[in-house]
Amino acid sequence: MTSLASFWTMRQGYLRLLPVLCTVLSLCGAAAQEAGGCARWCPPNSKCLSADTCRCDAGFSSVEELITSPDGSCDDINECAPPLRTYCGKFADCENTEGSYYCTCSPGYALKSGDKIFRNESENTCQDVDECRSGQHQCHSSAVCVNTVGSYRCRCPPGWRPLPGPSGDPRRTACAEVVFPAWTAPPGIHSPALAAFLEEMQNLTRDFQPHTARDTADAIQSVLGSLDELLETPGDLQTLPRSQQHCAATKLLLDLENTLRGLGQTLPEGSLTFLGPAGTELTLELQVPGDRQVTLSQNQTKMQLTWDLAQKPGHPGPAMVGLISIPKMDKLLAEAPLVLESEQEATAETNWGPHLTPVLLSDVITAFLSHRDTQNLSSPVTFTFSHRPVSAGPRRGVLCVSWLGGRGECGHWVTAGCETVDTRDSSTTCSCSHLSSFAVLMAHDGRQEADPALALITQVGLGLSLLCLLLAALTFLLCRAIRNLSTTLHLQLSICLFLAHLLFLTAIHRTEPKVLCAVIAGALHYLYLAAFTWMLLEALHLLLAARHLTVPHSSARSRGFRALVLPAGYGLPAVAVAAAAAARPRLYGTPARCWLNTEKGFVWAFLGPVCTIISINMVCFLLTLWEVKSRLSTLSRDASTLRDTRMLAFKGVAQLFILGCTWLLGVLQVGAAARVLAYLFTIANSLQGVFLFLVYCLLSQQVRDQYRRWFRRTGKSAEEPASHTLSSQAAPEAARPAPGN
Repeated sequence: MTSLASFWTMRQGYLRLLPVLCTVLSLCGAAAQEAGGCARWCPPNSKCLSADTCRCDAGFSSVEELITSPDGSCDDINECAPPLRTYCGKFADCENTEGSYYCTCSPGYALKSGDKIFRNESENTCQDVDECRSGQHQCHSSAVCVNTVGSYRCRCPPGWRPLPGPSGDPRRTACAEVVFPAWTAPPGIHSPALAAFLEEMQNLTRDFQPHTARDTADAIQSVLGSLDELLETPGDLQTLPRSQQHCAATKLLLDLENTLRGLGQTLPEGSLTFLGPAGTELTLELQVPGDRQVTLSQNQTKMQLTWDLAQKPGHPGPAMVGLISIPKMDKLLAEAPLVLESEQEATAETNWGPHLTPVLLSDVITAFLSHRDTQNLSSPVTFTFSHRPVSAGPRRGVLCVSWLGGRGECGHWVTAGCETVDTRDSSTTCSCSHLSSFAVLMAHDGRQEADPALALITQVGLGLSLLCLLLAALTFLLCRAIRNLSTTLHLQLSICLFLAHLLFLTAIHRTEPKVLCAVIAGALHYLYLAAFTWMLLEALHLLLAARHLTVPHSSARSRGFRALVLPAGYGLPAVAVAAAAAARPRLYGTPARCWLNTEKGFVWAFLGPVCTIISINMVCFLLTLWEVKSRLSTLSRDASTLRDTRMLAFKGVAQLFILGCTWLLGVLQVGAAARVLAYLFTIANSLQGVFLFLVYCLLSQQVRDQYRRWFRRTGKSAEEPASHTLSSQAAPEAARPAPGN
């Protein structure tokens, strides 16, 4: 019993200690867990899941979903960054916070409830705020606030112009009265008609006090009417020297642009068109700027540009684009000079040189914007002009030009900054990087206006030369009795000149296609150089012939010269042409004719060898005369020898004139005598083949004898009766030359 009682007592003691034991075990377990490191290495913004696992709180994320290493971290999730995890709705913006986000209405909008923030799209009640009515705008006291969706803008009242606001903010604009240019006459120009017009413009702009848009429209209409009246009846203005007329035109164009810009800024938004009594047309477009295209169309002109060009940063108010066409302005701009862009002058298509004569094809237009910074636009402006039909020509071109003046100059047309995009019979499209006064010109070189007399002389002369050269070539080729080195040289010279003249007469103006024109130019270059090379060989041969009159004949030297004539006659010009073509192949052919271009002195690829050959021919001629003079002083009175020597001297003189001096006339066409020299050059060179046939065939005793034999043989053959009364053996006897010939 004692044992049982003791057991029971112990049991009861254990039961009393059980709660304490559990508490101790729980504390030990927590201590053991903390001793494992979970609470210490879990990163901020995370919770411990076990002794070796943590998880990021809501609004934060880690590389892995569960963090099992002390190197892990929990980073804030940007719910507002793409890809959006939340969408606040229209006219609202998402704002990220540490571990969360909220939504706000965009500037210019507010919640209906008046609250400032909300959590998602379903709570979005953002609507436009009328800043002008609520007084939340920053417009100057001189400006008028105009509410827009999500914002507002400041507008000047009629008769006032906007001034840029602080920091270039167009919504903090101030207004000032419109200031117009001073309509004063250019220095040194005294014209009652111009003075009366300028005084009228001064009075109009000085008294301009618009209260409505109708007042501004009436003022614009008055400007156009006065301008048309002046241009229709310029009076004494048209009697001024051309330079002073150009100065007056520059003044009118600049002041007109500035006046219309000032008047246009007082008009309401929209499109307006004004017509003058003589056809002057003004189109204005005032709109809130943007990225879209704007097109201004008139009867003869169309302009296209983007709205962002019309709005200068910091410039308040609506953007304005203006286009005015002035068809009568051509009276004051007649014979205005044209200055080509340097790169354009270097191309074959526009290489007209100082003789360029421009003619206005289209109306003169002026394009302007609401600001004056229009010299280097960020994107081009396209103009399409309608004009009278263009007659094509070899040295004519249609150019897009702008008027440059106002810096102490009377002004002139320039091509810089404008590109001719497309041209057709009666329309031209231009692309320009600036705004000014524009027009389309037809430019042509006065030198290309062919003289009918020169053209006729060239055609008739070359026709006769071709016939004579053909007869000469057939003579040297078929007449065996006179064949020698001299006739070989004559034959090759005749062939080269014949081919060159034929190609010149039939293909010199075939400028299209350009590749074919370049080939024709190269062929002419080669043929004329070959002709000059054979001229040089003729001169050398004459010199050797003259020397053989006074020194013993060297057969070895003669054979050496004969062996070199063909390679030299055709090889040397081939080398020269190949070198020129390899250096500048694009300079073969011009818009006017298939010949060498004058750019960068390329024409000296022909003139250089020609001048060299002419100089050598001159030296050979002088040496030939010296040799002949020496021979004549030692000769006896033998008639045949004297005749041969004199004929040799005559051939030397004739060859120098035919093969050299005539080409010098082309180089000397300068000054007052240029026209006379042009006629002499054309006559002499077009009849070159006739002169060669005369000297080498008709004045040669051997050739004349051979012609007589041919004519007699032909005549005898023609006299044979149809009944064959003459025997077949009598024909050779009839063709035999008579005694003494």
